[in-house]
Amino acid sequence: MKIRLILLPLCGLGLLLSGCGGASGKALEKPYSFEERTFELTDLSLEESQRLPLFAADLCVVSDEEAYDSSDVDSEAGLLLSLSDNSVLYSKNAFERLYPASTTKIMTALIAIKYGNLDDLVTVTEEAVITEAGATLCGIQPGDVLTMRQLLYGLMLPSGNDAGAAIAVHMSQSLEGFAALMNQEAARLGATGTHFVNPHGLHDEEHYTTAYDLYLIYQEALKYPVFREVTGATAYPAEYVDKDGNPVSKTWEGGNWYMTGREETPQGLAVFSGKTGTTKAAGCCLVMASREEEQGGEEKEYVSIIMKAENRNNLYDNMTNIISKIVN
Repeated sequence: MKIRLILLPLCGLGLLLSGCGGASGKALEKPYSFEERTFELTDLSLEESQRLPLFAADLCVVSDEEAYDSSDVDSEAGLLLSLSDNSVLYSKNAFERLYPASTTKIMTALIAIKYGNLDDLVTVTEEAVITEAGATLCGIQPGDVLTMRQLLYGLMLPSGNDAGAAIAVHMSQSLEGFAALMNQEAARLGATGTHFVNPHGLHDEEHYTTAYDLYLIYQEALKYPVFREVTGATAYPAEYVDKDGNPVSKTWEGGNWYMTGREETPQGLAVFSGKTGTTKAAGCCLVMASREEEQGGEEKEYVSIIMKAENRNNLYDNMTNIISKIVN
């Protein structure tokens, strides 16, 4: 009996996900060929083949975007996925290559949590000095000493590009070395439409991702309780010392309008994690997780993503449109 077996490259999941991994600036048409990624085995019994793990069994798989009304979202891309049953509730341009802005920091946080030591003391270096106009900062200076855990809050709440640089240099000795680690992790997760060149998301034409790849990265990060804790906070009191040993005290605040109460969350939902991102080229982006409370105490979790909205108000209008599908 001939059994067709899907090849599973070691570099990551998602190679068989329809459309994932576009390398051009446009949505790709059938970029993956199932036929080219299969081979025949004649020496496996049916019983043995049935024991093979199903590819992407624990992932949401977008297969037909025509089933969704694209007019529900006027941003460039939108995605709504259930983490509880791996269903797709909405998808628009999920595999289009776009700039991620500060949603990049989800990957930076994931690597810091997964491969770093959050109790490490980090001395901030000159690489953390970022002078680009409009860059968001948490306000650390060369010579300041913080823990990696503190830098995580500085990275994710005020979206500190300086905190991202400090984490990168501490872990990999350079921004370039850390970007290589980011790309290795992206490939391992199957985020094949992604390429990073920095830890913070400041614009570079070679720094890009897709909405679906952001889902792959984000759902991995949500597996770590500390990531949920950091991204679920609306404020963090940072206490550290400067280069002269003097105490520094400041409060970093988050920017997710649902979590801060500036934007009303649809009734029946609670937003518990998220990361915004904005640059001129990327537009306004938001990756977040919400929870639906049902009768009997059962909770269902969802990931929702909006990319390249024209402004902040438009971003939240689009996000509300898609997450309302959970409860309507």
